[in-house]
Amino acid sequence: MCDETTERELDAYLKRKALTRRGFTTGATATLATSGLLLQACASPLPEPGSVSEAEVQIPTPDGTIDALFVHPAEGAHAAVIIWPDIHGVRPAFFDMARRLAGSGYSVIAANPYYRTHTGRLFAEGQTFRDPGGRELVGPHYQALSPATVITDSQAIVAWLDAQEAVDSNRGIGAVGFCMTGSWTLRAAAAVPERVKAPSSFHGGGLVTEAEDSPHRLAGQIQGGVLIAIAENDHEREPDAQGALIAAFDAAGVPAEIEVYADAMHGWVPTDSRAHNPEQSERAWGRMLALFERELA
Repeated sequence: MCDETTERELDAYLKRKALTRRGFTTGATATLATSGLLLQACASPLPEPGSVSEAEVQIPTPDGTIDALFVHPAEGAHAAVIIWPDIHGVRPAFFDMARRLAGSGYSVIAANPYYRTHTGRLFAEGQTFRDPGGRELVGPHYQALSPATVITDSQAIVAWLDAQEAVDSNRGIGAVGFCMTGSWTLRAAAAVPERVKAPSSFHGGGLVTEAEDSPHRLAGQIQGGVLIAIAENDHEREPDAQGALIAAFDAAGVPAEIEVYADAMHGWVPTDSRAHNPEQSERAWGRMLALFERELA
């Protein structure tokens, strides 16, 4: 979950890390750099110019029009992927993730989850949910969302993707979500099971609830495979959630990789997050690509 408790946990974590780094000498840093260990922790580069095409697009839904970025390899038809951002909404870091996925051979739609109430970027450069006024800024847009809107949007996006020349509609569709949208990937896979085959949740919130339509209770409606990457502090706050997820997908016979990522705080994947953990982010990204390669063939 992304809330005040999460931010306090992150503050304490970063303080501990800062104290640890004080003992890390320049010589040690040079040794690691020479050995290549620091380079391995860096994000892989964006695709070469000209190798992918991108355009701002409009996707019609019963509730309005989704503004989105569509990025895909410059030639051919490919498996599609839907990418939804965290609570901060669309911004350059997420568009770069879409470009990275396109560079790996996928046709990617990076969609604005707040299109019903706001077009484009919600937070200004450098502004976050934790800043004064941040919670008030996001509140009206967040409150306009529900499980029903996720289903509506998923169906509309899938229909739009399947009409694009750059999308191979004979292959499954992947879905990637972060924070509040991690659960959306499971809802999308349950809503359009014949198309969305590889939902991936990174530090997702609300995956296990008491509600009858809790995302973990949708496991039996999902086809393909699932990746759920859990933040360490999210697991500490909800220690039973991982077990409930594992039990649900085991019972449904759906292959699911459900892991708590050590030393990874809520928000560790996006590169513009205070919690960003380059090494664990890259490992999670690699597991997602492995899932896509397996399930979207």
